[in-house]
Amino acid sequence: MQKRHLPLIIAIFSTIASFSQTSLFDHSKTFTRQDSLRGTITPERSWWDLTYYHLDISVNPDKKFIKGKNTIQYKVLKPHQVLQVDLQKPLRIIKAIQDGKELKVKSEGNAHFIYLKEPQKVGTVNSIDVYYKGHPKEAIRAPWDGGFSWKRDSNGNHFVATSCQGLGASVWWPNKDHMYDEVDSMAISVRVPENLMNISNGRLRKVEKHKDKTTTYHWFVNNPINNYGVNVNIGDYVHFSEKYNGEDGTLDMNYYVLRDNLEKAKKQFKDAPKMMKAFEHWFGKYPFYEDGFKLVEVPYLGMEHQSSVTYGNQYKNGYLGRDLSGTGWGLKFDFIIIHESGHEWFANNITNIDIADMWIHESFTAYSESLFLDYYYGKKAASEYVIGTRRSIQNDIPIIGQYNVNSEGSGDMYYKGANMLHTIRTLINDDEKWRQILRGLNKDFYHKTVTTQQVENYIIDKSGLDLTKVFDQYLRTVKIPVFEYKIENRKLSYRWNNVIKDFNMPINILVDGKTQQLKPTTNWQIKKVDSNSIKVDKNFYVKTEKTN
Repeated sequence: MQKRHLPLIIAIFSTIASFSQTSLFDHSKTFTRQDSLRGTITPERSWWDLTYYHLDISVNPDKKFIKGKNTIQYKVLKPHQVLQVDLQKPLRIIKAIQDGKELKVKSEGNAHFIYLKEPQKVGTVNSIDVYYKGHPKEAIRAPWDGGFSWKRDSNGNHFVATSCQGLGASVWWPNKDHMYDEVDSMAISVRVPENLMNISNGRLRKVEKHKDKTTTYHWFVNNPINNYGVNVNIGDYVHFSEKYNGEDGTLDMNYYVLRDNLEKAKKQFKDAPKMMKAFEHWFGKYPFYEDGFKLVEVPYLGMEHQSSVTYGNQYKNGYLGRDLSGTGWGLKFDFIIIHESGHEWFANNITNIDIADMWIHESFTAYSESLFLDYYYGKKAASEYVIGTRRSIQNDIPIIGQYNVNSEGSGDMYYKGANMLHTIRTLINDDEKWRQILRGLNKDFYHKTVTTQQVENYIIDKSGLDLTKVFDQYLRTVKIPVFEYKIENRKLSYRWNNVIKDFNMPINILVDGKTQQLKPTTNWQIKKVDSNSIKVDKNFYVKTEKTN
């Protein structure tokens, strides 16, 4: 279903010398027709509204081969006879069937145009079965390049998982691969060797054993879900669970881990209910009570798959045992549990319409790490953490990408975006109001797809502050505001430099330990102060330059 429009991956690498973020997507400025077919709401997409999927596949780990079909149910919004489905090579569509009749399929790269025989009448709900098979793209360094990860555990058992953010869910199953339209609900049936389990999104409805020594696991997702949030996880899993008494009642929290890691998981996954408590405080109720919450061990770092969050952080605190902030606070929690679960609110509940607005997923979720610390260790710890993450910011290209061509912006959407939000929180100067804004976003945009403009307007309206230029500066340029000043005879001269036209963000300074707010412009202003030295509040993500 198209989420109603009103009038939330880890892209982080570290090296010995420095920490940097890398993109899940190509930053190339040269776009092709394939980019447009993927990134645009084409005429062959816009006339039908997704209502239901049933993905029914068999996975053969020995041969790294999959086959099956996806039943696509949709509501006709306007008359049209050609339907676009996406599936990436080397997978191929075998046939498409509607009402028992095989249909013509014309392929153009990864976009496949299915020519329907029966008239598509407005308001009717129809379905089509798309059969496919092949050896899907193998992820070389999941989750950054995506596809299938074909691994084995320490006991030699197959250990298989999918990840596909940015690259697109069409890398492993045929679907309407654009973020604007989310399916209302979904069934996922995966047939695997009998010694293995498959864990997917939602709740397990049935386990079906077959005579050929395979087993099918039938899962059902009761909520709208974005395509890249759908996943398959296959392994020699063991299961444990707990009940969480949350804002919307009792929440089932389930954990699936490799057999040899059960005891480690029971200890490390104590961060999961702690996460739930902190994030329900800051963001409002967990958005998928009907589907429950899962953590599932995988052979890569992790990903925010809806109600099936994947985990591969080696049962260590921090990011693979490292503190990304350099402050020590990052070792107080398991980075993957906190960050990827934060995406249940920002990415899976609130979803960007265009990949160019991926900051909506990543900036808020990167900031959720700080909010987790705030809940358990206080505001000072939270501030130190988010300020510490500035060392990862590259300021290479703007955070917002190019629209309609499946192009994200800079990896700075993580911690530059988080520091922008922290700056806005400081400007609001009312933590309860800030909390209500975050909760309000998740309530008012509940299970919706949104644009950057909608999120900006919401925060501006609810805060009562004109933040237009703040968003423009941090999201749409690589410039970091420079607070330029000089003091002579206790007269403070100050202005903004390296800013966009009409940049008007206030800033706090400390004079003899007392906070004062200034409202700089690009013109020099003068203010008397009772000192010959000042400090700029570090909670503002700006640079400071003292001139002579």
